[in-house]
Amino acid sequence: MTAAVRLSPDAVLEGATVRLRALTRDDLPDLFDAIGHPEVFAGGWGGGPAAYRDTYEEWHAFILRYLAWKTGNVTAVLLRDGDRLVGTTTLGDFDLANGSAHIGWTAYAPEVWGTRVNAETKRLLLGAAFDNGFERVKLQADVLNERSRAAILRLGARFEGVLRHTQPRADGSWRDTAVYSILREEWPAVRDALDERLAAASA
Repeated sequence: MTAAVRLSPDAVLEGATVRLRALTRDDLPDLFDAIGHPEVFAGGWGGGPAAYRDTYEEWHAFILRYLAWKTGNVTAVLLRDGDRLVGTTTLGDFDLANGSAHIGWTAYAPEVWGTRVNAETKRLLLGAAFDNGFERVKLQADVLNERSRAAILRLGARFEGVLRHTQPRADGSWRDTAVYSILREEWPAVRDALDERLAAASA
């Protein structure tokens, strides 16, 4: 099967807790309320602590540059209870010739950290990627971001290694990137484990 970039702009992915749809410019004030906090940047997201902007105007300019608006499926993560926006994630970095994609650019409101939101969001996006024919889905994090790295491992992704000096952080230091992946042949077991985890979390 040939991998497809397709997540229709009108597509909605529904879980028990979250609803995923395309993030729009109209969502940005609500996204700022959700993730415009120093602790979101502290682990390395967005370029690290030095990338944090405390005014909406500066943050708005940053988020328009940072997210993969033109090349990825930039997604809004909403709680189904109240339809409140609590984060964003993206399926992007498409390499169709080799069936590869990347789930990243993920940030959530601190209040949903440690809940089922991330696991369910990734379950829905991974399912969409593999259903659309991808062979490999990459996930990655700043090597210093222990919280995100632990969350990626809990999803069932395999650690591949560390790429050194992949990009400068906002403070000018060089970021090393820890890379993980899930392959098509691994997805059924990963999917089943995620489903069991989510079922236990709602029990």
